[in-house]
This record gives sequence, C-alpha cells and structure tokens, in this order.
Amino acid sequence: MNATACIEDVKSVFRAAPFLSHIRTEEEYQQALALVDELIDDFDSNMALIERLTDVIEEWESTDPDFAEFNAGVEEPDAVDMLKFLMEQHGLGIADLPEIGSKSLVSRILNRRGRELTRRHIEALSKRFGVSPALFFGR
Repeated sequence: MNATACIEDVKSVFRAAPFLSHIRTEEEYQQALALVDELIDDFDSNMALIERLTDVIEEWESTDPDFAEFNAGVEEPDAVDMLKFLMEQHGLGIADLPEIGSKSLVSRILNRRGRELTRRHIEALSKRFGVSPALFFGR
C-alpha cells in the first residue's frame, strides 16, 4: 500500500464530503442524511461509511440548537420501558413473567404504581431474554 496515494485519496474524499469528519451547517446535515439514504440500500457493503455518517449526524442532532427543545423532551428508556419492549417482542403478558412474581406485582411495576424492578428481577429477566442487565439501566 502506498501511503502517499492513500492520504491523497482520503483528502479527496473529505474535500468532496467534509461533513464526514464534522457537520458544520444545516446544509451539510441534510447532505449527510441524503447520503445515508442512498447507502442504506446496500447496507453490508456500506456499513463502515454508514456508521461514520450516523456518528456525525448524532453529534449534530445532540448539539445543534434547533434540536435542543426536541432533545429536552426525549426521555431515556428506563427498566420498565425495556421490559415492556421485551414483552412486546416476545408476545408476553403479565402472567408470563414468573421471574418477577405475581400478576398483580407485574401489573404494578408495568404501570409504575409504587413498585420497581429489583436487582433480582433484572438478573432473572436478563437471563431469560439473553440480554445484558445494562439494557435495563439506559445510557
């Protein structure tokens, strides 16, 4: 591999799409979104580039003042949200979670009525669904 040729190729890419390193304007943001839309059709071949683009898009969306109000209203999912999601994905009802206990306890937890998932619940649910316990703690 010729390092000089590689460097020139990389410089050329960043001249054509400077937003690959950092989005600076709304126009670059729109260009990045459009490029992801084009690349997604062949995700496997374009995965590295898509991941890079989604990183800079996420950075823009988390810091741009136009997104501040929206971001302030977005709540991180908590343990109950994750449990509801897993239940939906697996077609489960309140009677299908012996790891937690009785139907009434499951109902109180899901409806946020004074009960929360305990460490024991999370460990058992993580094992059942084959997911990391960290999933129940958000970011």
